[in-house]
Amino acid sequence: MGEHPVVQAGDPVLRRRASEVPAQEITADATGELIQRMWATLAEVPGVGLAAPQIGESRRVIVVQDLAKYHETISVDRMIERERTTIEPYVLINPEISPVGDAMRTFFEGCLSIKGYVAAVDRHHEVDLSFVDPAGQVHCRRIRGWHARILQHEVDHLDGCLYVDRMDPRTFCAQEEFPMYGAMSVDEAIRKLAGPATE
Repeated sequence: MGEHPVVQAGDPVLRRRASEVPAQEITADATGELIQRMWATLAEVPGVGLAAPQIGESRRVIVVQDLAKYHETISVDRMIERERTTIEPYVLINPEISPVGDAMRTFFEGCLSIKGYVAAVDRHHEVDLSFVDPAGQVHCRRIRGWHARILQHEVDHLDGCLYVDRMDPRTFCAQEEFPMYGAMSVDEAIRKLAGPATE
C-alpha cells in the first residue's frame, strides 16, 4: 500500500461533495499540510492529478502535474492526438470549471482510486477554470486538450463523481491489457474493445 495509500472506490468519501476551503483557512498551516500530503502521495503513486478526497479529506483541493518523464513511452502521434503537453506542478483550491462550446473529445482514462482499469470517457475539449492558489491569489485560465481532461476528472472527484460514471462501459478493460490499445488511435482502440456497435 505504501506510506501514502490512495482511498479506493467503495469508500463513502469518494461519493460526497467536498467542502470548500474557507477564505481564512486557505493560507493556514492545516491546508499547507494537506497539500504536502497530497504531493507526497502523488509522488509515491505516481500520477498526473489527485483530489483531496482521494486521501480521505473531503476538501475542495486538487494538485495537478504532467511531467515530461511521463511522456517518454508515448509516441509523438499519440501526444498530438491527445493534445498533451508538459504541465508544471500546481495547486488548485476551490476550483471551478465550465465548458467552452460544445466540442467533446473521447480518450481513455484511469484513476488512482480504481486501480488496474481504464475506459473511454467523453470530456469537454476546452474549459474555463478559476481557482485560488495556496497564497490566496485568484487565477482564471482557459484550458484545452489533455490538461482540460485532467481538470475535469479531478473536479469530478470533488463532486463525488468517478470516471466510471461517465465511461463507455464497453471499453472498460484491465490496465494490463491496455498497452496494446494505448499504441493505437483512440478510435481504433474503441472499435476493438467495444465491437461493431460503435461503427
